Amino acid sequence: MNIEKYTKILLNEDVVAIPTETVYGLAGSISSEKALHKIFKTKERPYFDPLIVHVSSIEQAKEYVTDWTEITEILAQNFWPGPLTFVLPKNDKVSDTITSGLNTVAIRMPNHIKTLKLIESLGTPVAAPSANPFKKTSPTTTAHVSEYFPDISVMDGGECQIGIESTIIGIDDKKITIYRPGMVTKSQIQTTLMKYNIEIEVCQQESPVAPGHLKHHYMPETPIIAYETNDIKLALTQINSNTEMKKYMSHPYIWNLPDDPTRVAREFYGLLKNIDQREFSSILILYSKNYTEDDKWNGILNRLEKAASFSF
Repeated sequence: MNIEKYTKILLNEDVVAIPTETVYGLAGSISSEKALHKIFKTKERPYFDPLIVHVSSIEQAKEYVTDWTEITEILAQNFWPGPLTFVLPKNDKVSDTITSGLNTVAIRMPNHIKTLKLIESLGTPVAAPSANPFKKTSPTTTAHVSEYFPDISVMDGGECQIGIESTIIGIDDKKITIYRPGMVTKSQIQTTLMKYNIEIEVCQQESPVAPGHLKHHYMPETPIIAYETNDIKLALTQINSNTEMKKYMSHPYIWNLPDDPTRVAREFYGLLKNIDQREFSSILILYSKNYTEDDKWNGILNRLEKAASFSF
C-alpha cells in the first residue's frame, strides 16, 4: 500500500489526497496548522466553512469530543466505518481552524482500508474535505483529483463506492438533526435506534456547523438543468419555450435518472466530470417526483439542487 510514503508527507506538515468510500479527500494532520491552512488555500475554501475530521476508530474519536452519548455510541457501532458524520462538542485538541471557530467538530470514520491504515500510521486523525476546488464537482477517482491538483500526491484507492459525501447529523437529548443528507438515511437511523428501544425525532435542517451547507456547491462548468419529470418530450418542449433557456439547449446531454439511488450516487459526480470535458451546451437531468418522497434519494437530490444552475 506504500502507507509510509503518505505518512511521511503528513508528518512533514503537507497534504495528500486520500480515498474514502464517499469521495476523495484533501487531507492534512489535525496537529499541523500549516497543513490545515494549506487545505483551505489549495481548495480556495473560505475559513467559515468547517472541515471534517477523519478517525481510524471509535476510541480515537472520543479523544477529541467532550460529549459522547448513548445514541452516538449506538450509531457509531452500527454505521462506522461508513458515510455518517457526527457534529459533536469539541475539546481543546481540535483546532479552531478546523471548526471555523465553532465549539463543535464534524467527525467520522471512513470505510476505506487504505485511509484507515494511513490514519493509524500517522497516529492522529486527519482533516479532509473533498479534494476539489471550492464549490466544484467532488472527485471520485484519482484522475479527477490530479486534474484539479496536479501537484498533490494522491493515494490511489480506486473508484469511490458510494460516490456522494457523508450524511452529517447533530445529536441532542430531544432530536437528531440531519444537516447534510447522504446515503445513510433518516429511516435507517430511526430503525437502528428502535432496535435499542430508543424513539427520537429525526429532522432535516441545513446549518453552518456542517460542511457543504452553501446554496451553490458541487457545480461543473457545464450548466445543469434539473427537471422533476421523466417525460423527456415535456421537458424539452417547456424548456425550449423559454427564450432565455434556448442557448443552453443547442446540444444538451440528457440523463434520465434510473430507479436505483445507489447506482446514481456512485455515478453522479463521475458523469458530471466526464460530460464537463465534452462539448455539451448543458446537462439536462430528469428525475421522478416519487424520488422526492423517498429518503434514499435525499442526498442525491440535495447535491443536484446545489449543482444545478436551473431547476424546474
